[in-house]
Amino acid sequence: MDRRKFVKGTAAVAGAVAFPRVSIGQDAPAKIGVVGAKTGPQAGGASVTHYPTFRLWAKQVNDRGGLKLKGGQRKIELIEYDDQTKPSETIKAVERLVTVDKADFIMAAYGTGFNLAAAPIFAKYNYPQVAQSLVSDKVDELIKQYPGLFVVQGSATDYAASTVEVLKKLKDEGKIGNKVAVVNVGDTFGIELANAGKIVFERAGFDIVYSTSYPLGTQDLAPVIKAAKAANPDTFVAWSYPPDTLGLAEQARIENLNVKAYYSAVATAFPLFKQKMGAAAEGVLGAGGITETPELSKFYKDMKDATNVDADYWGSPVYWALTQMIEQSIEAVGSFDLPAITRHMKTNTFKTVVGELDVRSQRMKSFWTVGQWQGNTFHGVHGKNISGGKTVQLKTGWA
Repeated sequence: MDRRKFVKGTAAVAGAVAFPRVSIGQDAPAKIGVVGAKTGPQAGGASVTHYPTFRLWAKQVNDRGGLKLKGGQRKIELIEYDDQTKPSETIKAVERLVTVDKADFIMAAYGTGFNLAAAPIFAKYNYPQVAQSLVSDKVDELIKQYPGLFVVQGSATDYAASTVEVLKKLKDEGKIGNKVAVVNVGDTFGIELANAGKIVFERAGFDIVYSTSYPLGTQDLAPVIKAAKAANPDTFVAWSYPPDTLGLAEQARIENLNVKAYYSAVATAFPLFKQKMGAAAEGVLGAGGITETPELSKFYKDMKDATNVDADYWGSPVYWALTQMIEQSIEAVGSFDLPAITRHMKTNTFKTVVGELDVRSQRMKSFWTVGQWQGNTFHGVHGKNISGGKTVQLKTGWA
């Protein structure tokens, strides 16, 4: 595994250490572990949403002099591991961060299956697991099993049901028909969404005229789009990950998949999607979305200036909000007393870039679920316990 100390040489002081670590000198850095894909199919997504946000956070904290703890301010040293898009490597990396690197705090992994794989390790050593990129219908079961797990996103059904609600409204208004083609990436995320989606689509009166699954990392997606087009759907829905989100859209443009509503999941909200698809991105629906605010505008500018990465319009703002919550909790406790940090997050709300963040139930209560490219922004159009979304537009071709 590739161990990288991102803020090397900038740390001034270190956090007090809880089991299994030992107390170290005040001149040592506060070690923050970050695990995610730098290689493999998930690397593209992690390079936009996962790693850059933690790097920006470390930079800004260090520019302020470090985390404000009881023993003084302590700068951050990030310790990064590439899990190679393999859950087994995620487990090894988290275990190593605890037992070898003696990390003061460990950020949750990137991807649903990877967070599920790592959850027992976080729990074993009492590390809070603040998971943004975990979308699952097992959330209730998981948070009962793992008292330190916080799911800073929704469930698979939240996203599937919201997508169907948007499409049902269009159907009821006579703007689209009831025929839908549904495809999914064949990992935990895609499978759960496909299963949840099938139920709500049928309940809402849709006819699933085509359904298939494809393996994570599939590069040739032309057969998927050609088969979907042959079914003559009114709507196309892909419970997808990057890079297949981009691959499906490119094939839809090549094949001129003539649907009035087109949806794909993770990476639709990436600025890269708009850059690659150009005008063809207009009207594409996907997971996430934002409401433009001065605070968010500053975040996007800061991210670009500090990392040269364009933050996305779904996960990135929520990732930034969780770093704000984590920082506020660490500073409120005044040390890296991990059980105390967990208790603080369970008993407080936090002012963040996405508004008040409340995970006292170990899960996020309000968030955008469906967004749409309208102009140069991926606007929120539907969500859970949230208002102010844009009116949904129909897809009018791929020109």
